[in-house]
Amino acid sequence: MIRLEVLPDPEAAAARAAALLLEAVEHAVSAGDRFTWATSGGEGPDPMFRRLGALELPWSVIDTWQVDERIAPPGDPDRNRTRQERAFPPPTLDGVRWMPVEDEDPEAAAARYAATLPDRFDLVHLGLGPDGHTASLVPGDPVLDVVDRDVATTGPYEGRRRMTLTYPGLTRARRVVWLVTGAEKRDAVGSLIAGDRSIPAARVPVADQLLIVDGAAAPAAG
Repeated sequence: MIRLEVLPDPEAAAARAAALLLEAVEHAVSAGDRFTWATSGGEGPDPMFRRLGALELPWSVIDTWQVDERIAPPGDPDRNRTRQERAFPPPTLDGVRWMPVEDEDPEAAAARYAATLPDRFDLVHLGLGPDGHTASLVPGDPVLDVVDRDVATTGPYEGRRRMTLTYPGLTRARRVVWLVTGAEKRDAVGSLIAGDRSIPAARVPVADQLLIVDGAAAPAAG
């Protein structure tokens, strides 16, 4: 069952997500380990990244992977990397494993990226689309049925093919933290909480999941 936390606004939700990340990093470091995580793109997590930039995090022992990426040229505004390179705290960038979406053979590139994944992610950050997608696991795409690859490519979605962690790839997560804001996500949040497997997000196969939403995205009580 997904645990739900409702914060009053997007900044408060971002602050809560950043605090959880700090806590997870500190736990890993205290155990003498590197911290491994994967993060989603889009506009939603930008406030969280800004919060992280203000924290005293040991970036030299933090390894970051992308959850998904659009197949587009370098610097294209559609790319998650383009936004993330601006939004991430600068010390983060040396530890990011960017998805190789510029390769002429996306399937081979996806396999190479999968080979770089850690055995376990300490944490995976996910977002949620109004249509119930997460990562680039989008409604009706054959990637939803991939069971033998941790990273795969999708068909066209909103004008772009994507590279994404698959459901098997997401099983590497010890914990999933969702950060979802905005009234346009409210119905999808309700479906996710209800475990409605007609939306891709509800099929994420990780036991420990925390859903952080702002008041606008929170489903109506009752």
